[in-house]
Amino acid sequence: MKGKLYIVGVGPGSHDHMTFHARKVIDESDTIVGYETYVNLVKDLIHGKDVYRYAMTQEVDRAQQCIELAKSGKTVSLISSGDPGIYGMAGLIYEMLAESGWDPQKDLTVEIIPGVSALNSCSSLIGSPLMTDFAVLSMSNLLVPWDIIQKRVEAAAKGDFVIVIYNPSSKRRIHQIKDTRQILLKYRSPSTPVAIIKGAYRESEKIIITNLQNLEHQYDNLGMISTVIIGNSSTYNYKNLIINPRGYKSKYNFI
Repeated sequence: MKGKLYIVGVGPGSHDHMTFHARKVIDESDTIVGYETYVNLVKDLIHGKDVYRYAMTQEVDRAQQCIELAKSGKTVSLISSGDPGIYGMAGLIYEMLAESGWDPQKDLTVEIIPGVSALNSCSSLIGSPLMTDFAVLSMSNLLVPWDIIQKRVEAAAKGDFVIVIYNPSSKRRIHQIKDTRQILLKYRSPSTPVAIIKGAYRESEKIIITNLQNLEHQYDNLGMISTVIIGNSSTYNYKNLIINPRGYKSKYNFI
């Protein structure tokens, strides 16, 4: 029997925000693999299946096992939160398969099941912050050198993009968000709206609305399950919601 590998985005955590297709392929799968925190998000959907839970930073081991299990004839769901194609496992799986000479037309069947990404779920909780062009950046320099990340921050700041920051800090990594704030203050007003969304749509959900000036007082509220959204020159705060105008007001009379 030919196996299959699904790379599944289960969204931010609430089953209400998981796609129907994601639930369907998890149900079809006989084997579940994933980072233990993500697997626990779907623990009520995986009874009776073979489950392999991994700790953080074991991405290569996870990917190798998924590929091996699927090649042996298993139907495998590799669980990701958010969307697996945005800082998720999809890239690593495809890189490893490409290195092995995999033929997507003849060999192992691989399918990405897209989910609700952090930038979508987090923005939905704070208003309309992503109505104009935006850039998405990760502060994790585990795989990307910090000097390259800094260049990207600088480019996004110069371009007046709204900025979404994934992985803003960890217990051992805090200088990146501090350095990013300093770069942004060269180009943006200290009153620029900033939102910190921690654990979106999970029981631990916490939302903080602040600004670029006062972001430095919120570093303790950051972590790997936090997303930071920083406005551009036109973004404004309205009754604790962040609004990024699309431009309609310059063409139409609202009243």
